[in-house]
Amino acid sequence: MQQSSLVVVANHLPIGGNLAPDGTSRWRRSPGGLSSALHPLLWHTPATWIGWAGRPGAAPALADVGEVRLCPVPMTDEEMHDHYEGFANSTLWPLYHDAVEQPVHHRRWWDAYLRVNRRFAEAAAEVAEADATVWVQDYHLQLVPRLLRELRPDVRIGFFLHVPFPPPELFTQLPRRAELLRGMLGADLVGFQLAQAAHNFAQLATTLLGLEATDRQVRVDDRIVRIGAFPISIDVAEMSGLAERPDVLARAAQLRADLGNPRQVIVAVDRMDYTKGIEQRLKAYRELLEDGELRVGETVLVQVAVPGREGILRYRRLRERVEREVARINGEFGRVGDMAVHYLTQPFDRPELAALYRVADVLAVTPLRDGMNLVAKEFVAARGDRAGALLLSEFAGAAAELPQAYLVNPHDLDGLKRTLLQALRAEPADAAARMAAMRERLHHHDIRAWARAYLSALDSRHGPELLARVTEE
Repeated sequence: MQQSSLVVVANHLPIGGNLAPDGTSRWRRSPGGLSSALHPLLWHTPATWIGWAGRPGAAPALADVGEVRLCPVPMTDEEMHDHYEGFANSTLWPLYHDAVEQPVHHRRWWDAYLRVNRRFAEAAAEVAEADATVWVQDYHLQLVPRLLRELRPDVRIGFFLHVPFPPPELFTQLPRRAELLRGMLGADLVGFQLAQAAHNFAQLATTLLGLEATDRQVRVDDRIVRIGAFPISIDVAEMSGLAERPDVLARAAQLRADLGNPRQVIVAVDRMDYTKGIEQRLKAYRELLEDGELRVGETVLVQVAVPGREGILRYRRLRERVEREVARINGEFGRVGDMAVHYLTQPFDRPELAALYRVADVLAVTPLRDGMNLVAKEFVAARGDRAGALLLSEFAGAAAELPQAYLVNPHDLDGLKRTLLQALRAEPADAAARMAAMRERLHHHDIRAWARAYLSALDSRHGPELLARVTEE
């Protein structure tokens, strides 16, 4: 197998669900998400991406996507259930998101998690050339850094956690807590979205493993593992340019007309997940209609909620609850030709998403907990007109970088209602000033700035050369 100097290891390959008979596919770019974040960095960069192709069984033969060589890792139906739906998304995901839902523990899930992580590590060891840089992504693969180091001590290993990392009192509930920490500490650099997460990690390294640690590094035997915050961003220029295209602006005008040309449009774009605060947002909107603060025909809510993880029962039940609430709101407040909520579950392509951002008078991003939330940043990048207001949860990582947004505690229903009204009724000059400040921040902290900070910290030997390749226009 041909080897690479840059290897990305992630749970999923960045490809669409439908593969052609010859193995060709296209890069999958959903709102936010890992593949969207890394797309501008890797599209023109020779690299290998290791991941699952999205269907059980033997690994298919896949053609390259751009300059990225795809290396699929096989997974059985049972492993998909126990590793992905089980340990990753029913044990780790809820606990890492402040236990919004109760984490579930099954010993067989851990066995599958370990087995799959070892398979990914072995694949990386095979395709990485001597002294390569291997960049491991996210909570599905926390054991890979240590397993890979045992196989290939010559490579430089980075690990980046895209989701929140919990405080010690939550993390210590995990039955396999020490193994997970040791797995991450196999890396040379462990990156988080926020400084608080790095602090939590350092505390655990000290209290659980007895290691010498600060918020910047951990000593592991004769190695120094660096840790730190590297808040991820987006390709600001790409989204800004897309949102100014004449066809996108025309589509935005058409979308607004299709909505009945209301005075104000609230937009929310989420993956269907209990961490996203969709139910709380819908309840706040319903109560504002009940209170007479908002009126159907003048204001409309567009809720995009793309289903995911449908194999997990709590996600199916969440979707049922959301759809019942949407039906209730439309049944009680809608009129013929005037819906209170437009509910969409299909994924949007990039131009359609940019048009939707341009329609929004308020973009509501109100997760109960979120590592970053790139939808909020995409919205700001799309608003070159400096119009529109961002309603943003205090518990999204993006809130630390976008303090000019209308910040809200989504657990406080009355506060959510008040702040939504504040955003809807903002003076244009105030909204424009807020948007200008957020756009200035994003232009200085785009996806390339994120890569520059992370890769330079990861590899002082090859960092500049690698950085030049992955950030070239």
